[in-house]
Amino acid sequence: MLNQSTLNTLGRHLQKLRQERGISLSQLAAGAGIAKSNLSRLEQGNGNPTLDTIWRLAKELDLSFGELVHPLSTSVGEQGVEVRLIEQGKGDPKVDAYWMSIAPNTHREAEAHATGTEESITLISGSLEAGNTGNTVVLSPGQSTAFNADLPHCYKTQDQWATCLITIVYHKKAQQ
Repeated sequence: MLNQSTLNTLGRHLQKLRQERGISLSQLAAGAGIAKSNLSRLEQGNGNPTLDTIWRLAKELDLSFGELVHPLSTSVGEQGVEVRLIEQGKGDPKVDAYWMSIAPNTHREAEAHATGTEESITLISGSLEAGNTGNTVVLSPGQSTAFNADLPHCYKTQDQWATCLITIVYHKKAQQ
């Protein structure tokens, strides 16, 4: 759960990005598939957005996840999954790097990201099953996998914590 200061920062940044694009609260909420009242609360620094909600908002604003969460100095997460932006590349294609920690016995289904998005994971500790839904691999420390993140994908741990580095590449066709 995010602390109040982090929620306030995220809310102000979200509102600024929405207004810069000339998108109404109603338009963004409808496009992201969330209730207008929930989006309003988020912009006011209330509520506690899920990772999928943050992804949907970023996608609808035509941003990377990192561009939406970059002002945060802490990780974001839910139900045993924590993600923290490490670095955002400035080149083309856009590349974001994240640290992710997943609690034991966690199965997280992630929604498809923007078209053309690719994800690679290098496991640091623990054991992690990851990849596109129905086509996953089990990783041991030091092993990596890559997959199309514009399809549904998942992360699954067994009886220990898993820590990994994630790189997300947003190819030009994902920026359209």
